[in-house]
Amino acid sequence: MSLFNPSRDEVRKFFFEAWAKWRKKDVLTDLEKLGLHIMQMHPEYHPILDAPEHYKQIAYYPEMGETNPFLHMSLHLSVLEQISINQPIGITPIYHKLLFKYQNEHDAQHDILECLGETIWLAQRNQTGLDSEHYLTLVQQKAGIVT
Repeated sequence: MSLFNPSRDEVRKFFFEAWAKWRKKDVLTDLEKLGLHIMQMHPEYHPILDAPEHYKQIAYYPEMGETNPFLHMSLHLSVLEQISINQPIGITPIYHKLLFKYQNEHDAQHDILECLGETIWLAQRNQTGLDSEHYLTLVQQKAGIVT
């Protein structure tokens, strides 16, 4: 699996395999443990993870109100990686403010996820790179930090 630009199939395989390994009580890698933590925060996805043959090729259409569970969990992974290395600079202390605000990591991460999703959407729409300043501004606003 390409670590920096995995394909749709590679992402899905990662989540399906980590879930199956956990179910069989096999040893997980550190990345799989992180993925499992995210999967456990989302019990609504457990039936999907339990049926890889059925769901590995399913298309999800946001315009039809469908959430892509694999994209969603991947965004969680991205946010957790950003927080762990404080990139963009300042994201970690903002996350801690959100943790204090919500008193749970799931809601705090979802605020950041929304901002990341908007930033990615803008970059795709404008055919530009990700605007990390805009992203941080959005996250600061979620945390109640006036910029």
